[in-house]
Amino acid sequence: MTNTIVYGIPNCDTVKKACKWLDAQGVEYTFHDYKKHGADPARLAEWIESEGVDTVLNRRGTTWRKLPEEDKADVDAAKAVKLLQDNPSMIKRPVVEHDGALLVGFKEDEWSAHFS
Repeated sequence: MTNTIVYGIPNCDTVKKACKWLDAQGVEYTFHDYKKHGADPARLAEWIESEGVDTVLNRRGTTWRKLPEEDKADVDAAKAVKLLQDNPSMIKRPVVEHDGALLVGFKEDEWSAHFS
């Protein structure tokens, strides 16, 4: 049984790169596809509490830019959870839970420290 979970969207280039890196390191993981399985609001809330809205919410993507201005205004933790649950494409990718640590986005040097 693996204790590493990768959350993301399979066609995302960053997720592909991260999974390829994990495979090369021999790290076993479970992949959670937001498109098929959705995003759990309790888990989203935990991630936001741990890492902050600005780390978990991807404001650079197309989905964010297409939101109405009122949805983008005054985003606090509770509003972010709802937005991310409704639009999992706006979750910064990948999110990885590994041995109690949370990694958001793929940064090879940061990952190397956690998986060594």
